[in-house]
Amino acid sequence: MRFGLGRGGGKGNGASRRQSTQVCGNCICPNCNTVIPHKRGVPCFQTACPNCGAFMARKFEISTNEDLS
Repeated sequence: MRFGLGRGGGKGNGASRRQSTQVCGNCICPNCNTVIPHKRGVPCFQTACPNCGAFMARKFEISTNEDLS
């Protein structure tokens, strides 16, 4: 038994970290640079480009609270 960690043993769900940094992503085509919104649960590399048919890649845009100032 561990002592001094209180109820739950210091394990959190990480919600506070996820709220401060939001990861918004798009899918981008490596061939023709077409950008489409990323669909949650569907990897970009399994999505075909609507223009040329090539498989997409993930493009990340990370925004933090510092970007708002």
